[in-house]
Parts: sequence; structure tokens; C-alpha cells
Amino acid sequence: VVPEIELAQNQRVCPRCDYHFAQSAKERIENLLDPDTFVEMDADLRSVDILRFQGMASYKDRLKKYQESTGLFDAVISGHGILDGYKVAIAVMDFDFLAATMGSVVGERITRAIEYGTAEHSPVIIVAASGGARMYEGMLSLMQMAKTAGALARHAQEQLPYISILTNPTTAGVMASFASLGDVIIAEPKSMIGFAGPRVIKETTHQDLPERFQTAEFLQEHGLIDMIVHRKKMREQISRLLSYFAVAP
Repeated sequence: VVPEIELAQNQRVCPRCDYHFAQSAKERIENLLDPDTFVEMDADLRSVDILRFQGMASYKDRLKKYQESTGLFDAVISGHGILDGYKVAIAVMDFDFLAATMGSVVGERITRAIEYGTAEHSPVIIVAASGGARMYEGMLSLMQMAKTAGALARHAQEQLPYISILTNPTTAGVMASFASLGDVIIAEPKSMIGFAGPRVIKETTHQDLPERFQTAEFLQEHGLIDMIVHRKKMREQISRLLSYFAVAP
């Protein structure tokens, strides 16, 4: 058993087994950016229950529940700040909010962060963690895949870098859109990364899956991600990458 205070002091990495526990979006921003440099953008955007979705609980009730439990208004925090002297646009997803599913607000905030980076000629950093598209918003959620990808295409046309950081888990529509489009794709150790879950794939193909399938290590071995970086070395590695991209501080 590791005391909570010890985990917090170690960026929520177990000091005994090196397991990377989930971090909140706010914790990740604090660990990545220079102190007191982060400026949040679009914090006033709110999800709307346009479909009047009803299940075990209404979408409106679910939003209220997670807003109260996390202190967030949706599953991503976006803005801009300084990383080791480099100005960056950044968006960080928080899995504790509805499994960081991507609805209209998540997609819009990520898109606006990308567009800010493009307008300011700054690198874009996105830290992904998600269960996929938000079913409560139907087609509106699926459209966010195209919208975020389009914004990244325009960013790339300006020859500006985008660094994608995949954390545990990054799956489904998020992995099939902006999360897999980085100029450099980084993953935290042992993260689950993929589209459909292993059980769904096995039931569909009727085949056994390879050992360690959909782990960061498996994906790196097969060329789908560029590197695996320990959380405590992430800031240093991103700073090094920004220097390679000849980004002006």
C-alpha cells in the first residue's frame, strides 16, 4: 500500500513497482508546464443535452454528477502556457469525467486549442485519455473526429509541430482521430491503446489475440508509436523534441 501523499509527490507513479496511476488534467498541466504560465481558454463552453438522451440516468444528470465529482465542466482542459521556455498550446483530457469521452465541447475545445497554436505559430501538445466518442450526443460526437483532424491538417500545412501523448487508456474515436496524428506520438508505459476492445475483436474475428496486444510496448514494437516515456521524464523529453523542431522560445 502506497500512501496517497507519497503518490502525489511522485506524479502518481508507484515508487515500488513504477505503475503509472491515472492523473487528473490539472495535475498533468502542473507537471508539464512552467509554474504559473498556464492560461485556460474556452472554460465557459458547456455540453447541451440536445438529444434529450434517456438511459439509466439522463445525460443532463450524468453531466451534473461528473461536474460535481471532478470540479470540471467537461473532460478536457485546454489553453496555452510555457514549457521550459517554449510557448505551447495544450489540451489535456481527464478520464475521471465520463471516461473522457469526446462530445461537442471536448472536440470544440481541442479544435480551438489547435487553432490557437496555428495562429500563434506555436507547437500543439495534446494529452489523450479516452473511452471514445460520447454516445449521449450521437452524430455530434462523431463529427468531432473530423473536426479535430481537420484543424490538425491546417496546423501541419503551416509546418508547425504537434506532439501527441497517449495515456492509459486511449481508445476508440479519440485514438482514431487526433490522438494518432502526432508528428511525434509518445505513450506512457503499459498504457492500453487501440480502437475496439480486445473482447470485441476476439468475438468478431474468432481468433486469439497476440500477447500484450494493445499495450504501448506492443504498438512501439510494430511502429505505431514513436516512443514510450516515463511520466517523470515527459517534460524533459518534450522540451528536447521542441528544440529539435527549432521552435523559438
